[in-house]
Amino acid sequence: MSVRKIPENRITKDGRSWAFTVTEHGLDGKRHQYQSKAYMTEEEAKRAEQAYINKYKDIDVNPHITFYQAYLKVYEYKKDKIRVNTLKTYRDRIELLKIFWDVELVDLNAELYQRWRNQINKTDLSDRYKTDIQKLIKTIINFAEKQWDFNLRKFYNKMEPFVTPGAVKKEMEVYKPDEFYKFISVVDDIQMRCLYKSLYYCGLRKGEARGLQWKHVDLEHRKIYIKQQVQNDPETNNDHKWYVCACKTPKSHRIIPIPEDLYQELSEFKRQLVKYKSYRDTWFVFGDKEPIHQHKMTDWKNKYCKKAGLKRIRLHDFRHSCVSALINGKNPVTTITALVGHSTPTETLDTYSHMFEESLDGVTDYFDKLYEENKQKNSPNNGE
Repeated sequence: MSVRKIPENRITKDGRSWAFTVTEHGLDGKRHQYQSKAYMTEEEAKRAEQAYINKYKDIDVNPHITFYQAYLKVYEYKKDKIRVNTLKTYRDRIELLKIFWDVELVDLNAELYQRWRNQINKTDLSDRYKTDIQKLIKTIINFAEKQWDFNLRKFYNKMEPFVTPGAVKKEMEVYKPDEFYKFISVVDDIQMRCLYKSLYYCGLRKGEARGLQWKHVDLEHRKIYIKQQVQNDPETNNDHKWYVCACKTPKSHRIIPIPEDLYQELSEFKRQLVKYKSYRDTWFVFGDKEPIHQHKMTDWKNKYCKKAGLKRIRLHDFRHSCVSALINGKNPVTTITALVGHSTPTETLDTYSHMFEESLDGVTDYFDKLYEENKQKNSPNNGE
């Protein structure tokens, strides 16, 4: 490591003429050389060199910032950029990262990370949830590198998803088509029929259904525009403290075709509503001037499950039932991804991998059929 004056032809227009060079071993075991930018004075270059040695290149910010202090800065930065519910997950998950709280970012290491993994593995949390908790660590590290120029790649690269060997993925509760039609046959309220059919036919999330307004329903062209969702206050989960927000991801904003059955129901429901003088297209489809309460959606669903003599499933399981029906109908994964608003087909495959495995049952029938057709076509007696 050395601080030196740079050649005259590299001196900047404003006179910065000092720089430092650092040679170090990278993750590949090879030697790499880092050439700094130019500084105005030798002293400034020395300070910058020392900061780099401490894995911290931004000399205007405290290089001894702790993990928890960094978390607070991330939280403050994200407050007006992410959903309220996501902020709550940050608050919940930081409690499970206490082992890192008082550790300076420059002191994060593989041993500490392994201690945390051993600690979190003793809980009964699912592998998926533990991996989600780990995402907060990555968020903090990425922020520190981007905003303050920390050099934490070696620690970041130690992190890997949680996978329990031999763990069996929990089966999703779904209604097969005949079960759904048995369920919907006992629903005697037109608004609730529209609700449950929208969840099933369109694969809507609960918040997306609550956020749907009549201005988003184009009956003429048989399209539903998913542009927002409604969530309750995450601290109280009070149905009376709701707010409208953006959908879960950018891909969640989508256009969904309306099947005939749902089209007939929505058309009739709207004909009934427009008779009211107070009706506006800003009314919520499932609700009125305010969105339907979550507990009403659930309570009525449970009542209808019992009336139909069916197992009780969650509201979100109507979305799973939609995907299950589409997979069994041999629809392309890209089509399913677009309908349910996943970010990528990979997300769809990861979420519903076991359903795709089940759908392979019909593959042999398809090839058996091709074989029989080919055998008949090439049979010696075929020309007789």
